[in-house]
Amino acid sequence: MKNNNSTDRRIFARIPIMLPIRFLASGQEKEHEAKTVDVSANGIGFLSKGELSPLTPLEMWLQLPENRGTFYTRGKVVWSSPTTETGEQRNGIRLEKAELMGLAPVLWR
Repeated sequence: MKNNNSTDRRIFARIPIMLPIRFLASGQEKEHEAKTVDVSANGIGFLSKGELSPLTPLEMWLQLPENRGTFYTRGKVVWSSPTTETGEQRNGIRLEKAELMGLAPVLWR
């Protein structure tokens, strides 16, 4: 996870929002459920029950707010770190491409 002394090099701002997300890790057959912590046009942070290895490709289905449907995207795990509060893993995912239009209901609410 980032330390407080590092420079934040993000181009897109993170929007703190808790939404249901399902994901499928490369090489696995079973989908997993999680909750987002934050979302940006090129990344998603979420909490999961198990650790995800860096560089693992993921397929993800994000439930958009206000019954706007499900948003499908793909990305790779950048980091995974245990949380002390819940025993879950906090994961940072970089999306394959910036998703400005698909994530508009989250980014511009």
